[in-house]
Amino acid sequence: MPCYTVTVATGSQWFAGTDDYIYLTLVGTEGCSERTLLDKPLYNDFERGAVDSYDITVGENLGDIELVKIEKKKYWMHDDWYCKYITVKTPSGDYIEFPCFRWVVDDKEIVLRDGRARLPQDDKTRVAKQHRRKELETRQKTYRWKEWHPGFPMSIDAKTHKELPRDIQFDSEKGVDFILNYSKAIENLYINQFMHMFQSSWGDFSDFERIFVRIKNTISEYVMQHWREDFMFGYQFLNGCNPVVIQKCTQIPEKFPVMHEMVVDCLERDLTLEEELEAGNLYIADYEIMEDISPNATDPCTMQYLAAPICLLYKNSQNKILPIAIQLSQTPGEDSPIYLPSDDQHDWLLAKIWVRSSDFHVHQTVTHLLRTHLISEVFGIAMFRQLPAVHPVYKLLLPHIRFTIAINTKAREQLICENGLFDKANGTGGGGHVQLVQRAMKTFTYKSLCFPDAIKARGMESQEEVPYYFYRDDGNRVWEVVKSFVTDVVNIYYASDETVQEDEEIQAFIKDVCSFGMQDFDYCEFPKSLQTREQLVEYLTVVIFTASAQHAAINFGQYDWCSWIPNAPPTMRKPPPTKKGQVDMKFIVESLPDRGRSCWHLGAVWALSQFQENELFLGMYPDEHFFEKQAKKAVETFRQKLSEVSKLIKNRNEGKKLPYYYLSPDRIPNSVAV
Repeated sequence: MPCYTVTVATGSQWFAGTDDYIYLTLVGTEGCSERTLLDKPLYNDFERGAVDSYDITVGENLGDIELVKIEKKKYWMHDDWYCKYITVKTPSGDYIEFPCFRWVVDDKEIVLRDGRARLPQDDKTRVAKQHRRKELETRQKTYRWKEWHPGFPMSIDAKTHKELPRDIQFDSEKGVDFILNYSKAIENLYINQFMHMFQSSWGDFSDFERIFVRIKNTISEYVMQHWREDFMFGYQFLNGCNPVVIQKCTQIPEKFPVMHEMVVDCLERDLTLEEELEAGNLYIADYEIMEDISPNATDPCTMQYLAAPICLLYKNSQNKILPIAIQLSQTPGEDSPIYLPSDDQHDWLLAKIWVRSSDFHVHQTVTHLLRTHLISEVFGIAMFRQLPAVHPVYKLLLPHIRFTIAINTKAREQLICENGLFDKANGTGGGGHVQLVQRAMKTFTYKSLCFPDAIKARGMESQEEVPYYFYRDDGNRVWEVVKSFVTDVVNIYYASDETVQEDEEIQAFIKDVCSFGMQDFDYCEFPKSLQTREQLVEYLTVVIFTASAQHAAINFGQYDWCSWIPNAPPTMRKPPPTKKGQVDMKFIVESLPDRGRSCWHLGAVWALSQFQENELFLGMYPDEHFFEKQAKKAVETFRQKLSEVSKLIKNRNEGKKLPYYYLSPDRIPNSVAV
């Protein structure tokens, strides 16, 4: 009688094993095996990390094995089980891989197909088509869209992490408990004694060192020592936490009436301000998006303030970017002076602090939350709803949305919700952050996620003009490597542009992102369909790059650049000055966050800058989803190219006081998971 050997691999993460009964059925073109209990006498089956083999004897050959059915029935109480894969050895000696990488929960049945990637038009049999359809029908009931706030991208329909489908939950919820992590951070940083000192001002700048001394690193210490310098202020627009605001100034706005006489002492080339403008030496950072955002009013004992500054920057003869004029509002006038480097040192310092504070708010809420976390969740939900596990694009994208929906759900549960941790220390807490996202959505376009296009749109693409813009240079390198990998994969499975057009599942994925995820906002310009392989390559590159490289670039430097509180104040306790010559050091320190808010902020930026335990970096795919030789070769080539970029960046950083490593592939996690 024919005998099939079935090998079952259990995951190695926490709680992956099970004591429940596991049944298996083989479905072939010529028949089905009996529903068989996988159980060896006097043996503990399906332990965490185990690989167990079982023989299934049948009356006659089953033909080609099309499906493997797994069922779990409770032994005592429901015990979830994580199945990595099942391998079937046929009577003729062939091995067929059935990847799973899923949790089997309750008394559920999971039906697996073999590991070959297939487009919908490749499936010809009734069984294959039916399996594909049923999988998507089930997923669409499980992964439902929900509007968290009007004007936001759509998110998952789950109020808490526990409500999420088991497959996208964190292995251990403790690891991503924001309250626990912040408390742990505060304890590790030895700042517990200041935690509840709200309304208590620091004495002076050196007083901030009392919460800083335990946690210094190369960059944060350099920031503490040099943060007042105009060079350091300008450098952060290029290579700090938020290197996406600065743009080439082609015309000085009417709302920011900077005159040549004001800044003549700052110009080094014997040119007028207008001539410097025409020569391409002026840059601008405009925080117009902050205008009229409601400041945090959750603490009646502490008034908090926001501003919408504009900063003019000048590229000097050494190619350094330096600030030469700052206005703290969008409306010029007697009560909104233009601050200059030639002003009293306290006036100029406070003006720069206000810019840094506004930059912090835009960074946290727009650059970080909206443009990496929330948009990656949209891509992830649409992928689960529209692409079955056998689709090559599902296999390609799955590692890059790992834990993203979970971390966002946890954030909505604890961090950015009403009375959440965000309200404790941030000037945009209490609803201002919601207004900011709603406003940013009105200028959020698909093309702004295409890295080279985004750089070009700000006029920052020339290496000759701005030679020390490492975010741009490293970002372009990583973008090209990701694009090359995606091109290889797309060309394996899509023979022509027509193949893309005929793939109803990929078209449904694209449409779901635009019509549901982005709520079909007219201004978002997300495509509703794709016509060519080139368009598909760009779209998938956007998904992977945003979730990996872009998030790494703007997330993991938060401790480096924001731990020295005066360099990135999360809130301000006095309004922006309306006159020059009225500011002293006492006024500046009293404007900055109090001791309690400083500590919450420090705990936050420390926790957010940590990699996950067992982090998977770009190109690390321990779960093998692709089985075709060409696809495996594409993955290997991808890893080699990433390694070359890492080496190049490491060599460039040698001996630098301010190394830039956030876009080194060996420090870029695959997905948004923190």
